[in-house]
Amino acid sequence: MTASKLLSAVSLALLAAAGAAHAESYDGVHRLTSATSRAEVASQAVVAAHSANPYADGANSGPVQLTASTTSRAAVRAEAVAAAHSANPYADGASSGVAPVLASGVDRATVRAAARAAARGDTLPL
Repeated sequence: MTASKLLSAVSLALLAAAGAAHAESYDGVHRLTSATSRAEVASQAVVAAHSANPYADGANSGPVQLTASTTSRAAVRAEAVAAAHSANPYADGASSGVAPVLASGVDRATVRAAARAAARGDTLPL
């Protein structure tokens, strides 16, 4: 047996011994000790079953509480009509409407000459 194998076997044995020293001990099943009686627990369960769920989300949370609004019905309607007739700021692609025409400082003949030169493979002046 070589020295490296002997050294690795000894180190493995030391690690196993160190791991066994830190193991937990089992104390068995503990008895439950409670200050409340069965009747009190049963009455608390009935109250909890009939009360609202404080952790409910969405559809299970019950009816929504109404809040009083300070805006009149006519003002809300006017805002809705204005929003319906305005452009959609979140639209993209075909539903975004007509693209605005941008003014250019380059004349048409210069653009055509550059396009022809690019089509022929000529170098473009920069």
